[in-house]
Order: sequence, then C-alpha cells, then structure tokens
Amino acid sequence: MQAQQGIFISFEGIDGAGKSTHIQALADLFKTSGREVTLTREPGGTELAEKLRQMVLNDSMDPLTESLLVFAARRDHLSTVILPALSKGHVVLCDRFTDATFAYQGGGRGFDLTTLTQLESWVQTNQDGRFTQPDLTLWFVLEPGIAAQRLASARVPDRFESQPVKFFESVHSAYLSRATTQPTRFSKIDASQSIEAVWAQVHSAVIGKKWLAV
Repeated sequence: MQAQQGIFISFEGIDGAGKSTHIQALADLFKTSGREVTLTREPGGTELAEKLRQMVLNDSMDPLTESLLVFAARRDHLSTVILPALSKGHVVLCDRFTDATFAYQGGGRGFDLTTLTQLESWVQTNQDGRFTQPDLTLWFVLEPGIAAQRLASARVPDRFESQPVKFFESVHSAYLSRATTQPTRFSKIDASQSIEAVWAQVHSAVIGKKWLAV
C-alpha cells in the first residue's frame, strides 16, 4: 500500500477571528477519516519555541529582534515537529505560520519585507533545497473593530492584542497582500458569519482539495 502524503494546512487571521474553534473541528474531521493529525501553533509547537513565544508576546523589543525570534522558533518547529510529521504522512494543522509574520511584523510593525522574505527563504529551505510552506492557508477575515470587541472580555491582552485598531488594519492589509500574490494557496473565510456558516466555508475549502470525501 502506498504511504499517504502529508498535508500542511495553516490557519491565519487576527485574534478574535475564531480560528481556534475550527482548527480543532478540522482535526477531528481528519481523524474520523482515518488520518493521523498533528495539531500545533506558532510561535510555539516545541519546548524551545514556546519559550521564545513567551518572549515575543510579553517582552519589549524592536521589530528586528521580534522577527528573528519568530523565525528562530519557526526553524525549530519545522525541524522538530512539522517536517517529521509530514514525512510520516500526517495532516499538520498549524495555528499561524509565516503569513502571520508578514502580517504582524511586516504590516503591523512596519518591518522591512525584503528582510522577512530573506529570513523566510533561509528558515524554510531544507538541506535538500526544498522550500516548505502550507499546502492550504485558511485566512479568517474579520473587520478589526469586531475582532477587538470579541477580545475585550476574553482574557488579559498580550503585546499584540493590546495594539490599537489601526495596527490590525495594517495587519489585515498585509494578509490581503499575501493572499493576492498567492491565490492558489489561500482560501478566504468570512469570519463575521455564524460558527456554522464559517465551518461550512472551512469544510468546503478542504473538500475542494480532495483530501476528504464529501
């Protein structure tokens, strides 16, 4: 029997867009279909990367330091978790990946996109020259003001969640730019709808890739 090929799906969008609810639901759906699932997140996913996550979310630093820490966490995450899982034929569902770096550090912080692109190339290219990126990116699109209202009473905000709405408008614009330049990878999810309607969009995007039976 031919081994199943790994599938890499990332979930993107600003905080409050509802990614967490649907990433678990999609994990359950793939498991029900008989697939092995690796559910993870960024920054984070490994012991080292989780330590770096806490620094990025809570410690004051300049945009270059922030970007370097995010990519350092990503490199460890890739080599320790993501690539081994894909090589075993797992479905990897990741709450955020490199698009978030271009959105938050590039768009929100206004950091140089050329530098981010170089870091992306270094960190995501393996020794054999293969570049790793998601097979599908589900982008949960929500108006920043609505997202802020959803988060207002959810928890104590971190360095990013506490930013003004204008910051998230820049984040949104950066996501839009990535989605526009890579349309075959991105699937736009209208996160302003009901949970059931949003799930229907997620389900349809995955079914469209023929990774699951209808």
